[in-house]
Amino acid sequence: MSHPPGRRRLHSSERRFRAQFATLLLTLFVLLTGLVQVPAPAQAASLGVGWGDESLWIGSYSAHGRQTYCMDIAALPPWGTTEHPQLTTTLDSLSATELARLNYTLGKWGESLDPAVTSAVQLYVWDVADHATYVSRGGDGHFIQRVPDAYRGTVLGHLGTMRAEAAANAVTDPAVGVSLAMSDQYAGQLTVTTKPASLTGQVTLTNGKFSDGSSTATLGQGTHEITGVPPAGSASYRVTATMTASAAKYGAGVDLFYTPGEQRILGAASFAPLTATASTPDIPIDFQPELTTQVASKFVQAGDPMVDGLDVRVTKHSWIQVGGKPVPVVADGVLYGPFDAQPAEANAPPEGAPVAGREQLTLTKPGGYQSPGTIRAPEAGFYTWVWSIDKDKQGANAKYLTGSFTDRFGRVAETAITPFQPEAVSRANGKLVKPGDRVTDTITVSSTNGAWLKHNGAPIPVIFEGTAYQVPGALPPVQGAEVPEDAVPLETVQVTASGPGEYSSPEVVLPAGGFVTWVWKVSKATQPEWVRPYIAADWQDDYGINVESHSVRWPLEITSEVREYNVHDKGRAFDRVTVSGFPDDHPEFEGDGHWKADEKTMTHTVYGPFERDTELTDDLDLGAAPVLTRITAPAKNGVYDLGYSDADRIQPTEPGYYVVVSHFKGDDRVQPFTSSPADIRERFFVPGKDQPVTVITQAQPSALVGDPFEDVALVQGTDIPAGAYLMFRAYGPQPDGEAPSCEAPFFTSEEIPVTQAGTYRSGATSTDRPGNVYWVETLYDRDGTVITAGTCGAPGETTVVSERPPGSPKPPTPETPPSPPLPELPTTGASDWLPLGIGVGAAAILLGATLLVGRKLAKRRRTDEPGEEVAIEELM
Repeated sequence: MSHPPGRRRLHSSERRFRAQFATLLLTLFVLLTGLVQVPAPAQAASLGVGWGDESLWIGSYSAHGRQTYCMDIAALPPWGTTEHPQLTTTLDSLSATELARLNYTLGKWGESLDPAVTSAVQLYVWDVADHATYVSRGGDGHFIQRVPDAYRGTVLGHLGTMRAEAAANAVTDPAVGVSLAMSDQYAGQLTVTTKPASLTGQVTLTNGKFSDGSSTATLGQGTHEITGVPPAGSASYRVTATMTASAAKYGAGVDLFYTPGEQRILGAASFAPLTATASTPDIPIDFQPELTTQVASKFVQAGDPMVDGLDVRVTKHSWIQVGGKPVPVVADGVLYGPFDAQPAEANAPPEGAPVAGREQLTLTKPGGYQSPGTIRAPEAGFYTWVWSIDKDKQGANAKYLTGSFTDRFGRVAETAITPFQPEAVSRANGKLVKPGDRVTDTITVSSTNGAWLKHNGAPIPVIFEGTAYQVPGALPPVQGAEVPEDAVPLETVQVTASGPGEYSSPEVVLPAGGFVTWVWKVSKATQPEWVRPYIAADWQDDYGINVESHSVRWPLEITSEVREYNVHDKGRAFDRVTVSGFPDDHPEFEGDGHWKADEKTMTHTVYGPFERDTELTDDLDLGAAPVLTRITAPAKNGVYDLGYSDADRIQPTEPGYYVVVSHFKGDDRVQPFTSSPADIRERFFVPGKDQPVTVITQAQPSALVGDPFEDVALVQGTDIPAGAYLMFRAYGPQPDGEAPSCEAPFFTSEEIPVTQAGTYRSGATSTDRPGNVYWVETLYDRDGTVITAGTCGAPGETTVVSERPPGSPKPPTPETPPSPPLPELPTTGASDWLPLGIGVGAAAILLGATLLVGRKLAKRRRTDEPGEEVAIEELM
């Protein structure tokens, strides 16, 4: 709306000054007139929410605390005295439908604080209330120019929504109606009708309540369930419903704000709320007492009182009073039992059901009661109550009762129980096992104080807990009622027994050598909450019962290496065997009747001769293999040097390949063990004809993260070049399943001189993560030329590095003593070559020194000035 010509526009500071001055004058006037009060005067409208200023404005005006909107496009702005609003249902030539749509739009969006919304409301009001002028001046396309560019699309969108919703939802004659219909003395329905159908209002019931228990609810059109609530002690009553709904935004009318000589402004119509009332006819009533019961104690020991708790309620009306006193009602209780299981719920007890006793109670009001407790539980089992109210037994008071009542038989809440005691006998599956094995235990369960109780027709499930304990030390456990403090629990498993019978436990992994024994128990605390009361007490069997124990047989680790690889004909070979993994007290255990005594000895057998070393494989038939000698040693941890005495002489008589195989037959505490015939460290060779130079390697097969591991190479041949040396390289670790890759080693050994056939070690390395480590060995001559080299991922050249299991103990490793002196030195495999080796070594040292001095002299001659003297000490 544009500012009218000839009217001066006030500066904002001037307007503030005038307003403040007027406020001051008004305050002085009030002080001077004392307590005299006058009605609130009319006031000028002011700009509300919108865009622009007093010269060009689109949006709402603020008048008498409300947001209003211009009706007359061509009239002057309402800057004069705007009168109080007047509700009008006729306005110019507007139809009732147009007034209803104006009212709907003003009521729903007129008080918005969003200028995009109030601008749309103003456009809507102009289009309806002053349609001809609106259209003549260009309609939406013209007036939307007053809106900033960025918001025009939003305003037009709001305007479209207002037009659509007003056309769909506005009504000229809103109304509400209520009606009541009763199904019986208490149940009824309230029907609400509204126009429009979306209208809601507050409904208040007198002598009634809704399904949520309240007497007041906000409802829309539809039928709603109600319940009559008659006054206490009355013989009849009425239910009344009163509905009140706000008429905001509905109806054909608007509030008109008149400013003499200026613009008329409009607001939502202030129609009075819509109301409706309905009542039922008089309803005659009686009352019906009923009851539910729950035993005072669900579980009762034999001989204790059986007490039942009654909850009495009135399902119709309230407890009727006669002469100011409540009508007494007699209830009869029968206790049926005992039963071996919870009886099935039914309308009546089965024929011939045993009766433990009868009791009677007089009821005078709703609420809680307890039975007298004259009946005592004669024995274990299930006992269930049935209570009834017989109208015919009430005498003169029968006329006040609607009818009789009888409780159902076999309800769980009305049943008391005597608990039972479940126990178990167990037997370990697998007397002799090894670390890493998965074992189970078999338990036979039963009740030791009578029948195993049932629930819902099935035996009550009971959780048995079995704990596998690592027995301290290396000997079998000693049976006792208590678990020793130093026994280590490995794992606890559960078995749910669904009645008496035999059950197998879940598998348990046994990580280390020694004895493991099971201890089973029933703990009420670990049962499902509903099961706990059915169990009489906690139970636990003994620790260390022999049939409940496993022997996790200790795994042996035997490493050995012959002293020399080459042994000449009729010479002697020597072997050092390191044995670990036996219990420290092995072989001292003599058995106890259930566990057998320790084996006392182990055997080291020298097999050979073999024509080719390729015969020495893991699948070599040792039963058919030639035997040079057998040596017996104690079955205990230690380092054993073999071949040094006449009793254990190892003296080959024929050329060929030989291997030492260690064997322990096993006993109840230690696993059987046979070393591999393919172990290159346990071979020696008696030369015959010339042999080509070859290298066989054998990496340590497994290790744990952070532990050392190594590779071993067996160099064979009779013509090893002088100055040859070995180098080992380790690659990885790589994830299992990936193709081996040997590009950048994480470990490279030193150059290891190779002077003769024999075994050579890489030296130890380790990794900080798991995976496969691939070894590659290379034999060079003195010039660095490769004589032979391994391949990446070759068989036997992989070390699998694993994470260290938590708590896994390392077996004791015996200390390695120094090697004993060689007996009869001239007959050993090394004796014939020793003088020659010393001479060759000395010559090599002298030759090396000579070459070094010569190289330094040559270098100095190339770089020094002519004629300069060089001291021999400097060159050395």
